[in-house]
Formats: sequence, C-alpha cells, structure tokens
Amino acid sequence: MARFYREADCDRSLLEGKTVAVVGYGSQGQAQSLNLRDSGVRVVVGLRKGSTSAAEARREGLSVKSVEEAVEEADVVSLLVPDESHGEVFTRFIAPRMKEAAALCLAHGLSVHFGILKPRRDVDVVMVAPLGAGRLLRKRYLDGSHLPCYVAVQQDYSGSSLRKVLAYALVVGCARAGILETTFRDEAEVDLFGEQAVLCGGIGYLLLRAFEVLVGAGCDPEMAYMECVNQLKDAADLISTTGLDGLTESISSPALHGMLTRGGRVAGKETERAMKELMAEIRSGQFVKEWRAEGTAGSPKLKKLLGEWKSHKMHEVGRNLREKTKS
Repeated sequence: MARFYREADCDRSLLEGKTVAVVGYGSQGQAQSLNLRDSGVRVVVGLRKGSTSAAEARREGLSVKSVEEAVEEADVVSLLVPDESHGEVFTRFIAPRMKEAAALCLAHGLSVHFGILKPRRDVDVVMVAPLGAGRLLRKRYLDGSHLPCYVAVQQDYSGSSLRKVLAYALVVGCARAGILETTFRDEAEVDLFGEQAVLCGGIGYLLLRAFEVLVGAGCDPEMAYMECVNQLKDAADLISTTGLDGLTESISSPALHGMLTRGGRVAGKETERAMKELMAEIRSGQFVKEWRAEGTAGSPKLKKLLGEWKSHKMHEVGRNLREKTKS
C-alpha cells in the first residue's frame, strides 16, 4: 500500500534559501510559479528566446531568464513544458547545466519511465503530479484548500529526495489535500490508462455513441445532449462526494434498477477486454512509441481524427444549447 502524507509530514525549511527554476509557463508552469512565489520560495521562470509567455510572467512580477541561465542557478528544476517537448528541452538546455545534487522535478512520469529523458546520475529525479489542471491548482492554493497530488522519487543522489519533494508539494499547493507516494512507472501507466479508458477517451466516446443512439431513435437532439452531457457533471460531483457506493443511495428507483441490471451490458466483458488491450499497449511502450512517431510526422492521423470529431453533430447541438442557456 502506497504511503499517504499530509501537511504535518512536510518541512518547508528544506527549500529555504533555495532557487526553483520553473521551465515553461503554460497552465502548470504559471500556477506552480505563482504558488511557489506566494509561498516565499525564490522562483525563476526559464523560457526559450522569443517565448510569448515572457511578458505575461513579468507582469506577474516573476523573474524571467533563459532556460540555461535559470537552470544554472537552480537547486530544483521543474520541467513543465508540454510532454512532446521534454526530450529536446531537457537534452539541449537542462541536462548539461544542472548543478550536482540539484533536483529535476516533473509533473508526469512518462518521459522518465519510457526513457525519453536520461538524467545524470549526480542529480535527484523526483515528481510532483497535481491531480488537476494548473488553473485549479492555483484556485485551490488561493482558497487554502489545496489540490491532491502524487509524489515519487526515481533517483535519490542527495539522500534527501523524498523530504525535498514533500516540501515542494507543500509550497506548490497540494499537502493539505493529501499526497500519495507512488512510482514514476505507476503514475505514467495509470495516468495514460485513465485518460484513454475513462476520463477522456472512455467518457468522450460513450457520450457520443449515446447521443447517436438517442437521435437515431427519433429523440430530440437537444434533449439527447442535455441527458447525456449536461447531467454528467451532477453525477460526477455526486460520485466525488459520496463515492460510487454513495451514488446508489441518491438516485431514483428506476435509475438504480437500470444501473444494476443494464450498466454491465454497456461496460461489460468486451469493454474489459478493450481496456486490457489499452493497458498492454501502454505498459509495453507501444502507445508512447506511436504518439512520438505521430508527432514527428506532423500529426497527420491525429489531425484527421480531430477533424472528424469536431464535425460531429453533437458538438453543434452543444454550442447552440450553451448559447441559449447563457445567463
């Protein structure tokens, strides 16, 4: 069983007098930079020459330097550029310039676990993976509730990597909500699987197919959209608050009967077999190999699939409904 940490387990003094270089200023980069700064940590944003994010970071009062300059003075280098840029940015700008015993911190285990990054042996390699987007991490930090996260240590050169990564999780805005210790491998595999099978792929295509069935049966498209998409948030909020077992206590008798006698027909053995195939492709590295090859080729297959997805009737219905229901 993985260990669970809370705020009392984290010692922020481990980052006192230290410099954190946040490389990248997208959703996570911006949120983590601001949270670190507001926690009293010296933070430098490292951006490549000509980055359009530099002006925005400076408007927030953050110190902005080239990636090379930021890395050279950093005790912790937080690599928060998009996953597809990890290899180039790390190899060209970070790896040769990290100080001995500095820590490389990532928000996802993919690049290290699948060998895209090969850090030197004289640095720590750790992970703090907030369970939510950057805007939510920032919002929860500001309201004091924090966002849960995973932490992991891949390489412990200094001998104090776990203590440092817990301190980082605290100051970036995660400790009050809970920190689960894991491994780079487990985080990478579980995260990819969750995205493909449930959170993005599974839910997205389940909603699309349900919409098609209802409309094909002669139901009003707007009603089909409202039923399949709009009510999803209420169900997700209920599950988040009470768990799947609590869901059964809160729904109507027809809904409960339908859930327990029909739900398994939608997500049954065929779905389970498909999920096992996804997991095997992730674990073997096949998915990451395919994803990287697609990106190198300019993403022709992805662009075609995205075009087909965006042209689906369901999205037009949704846009029209959102316009009608604007307050």
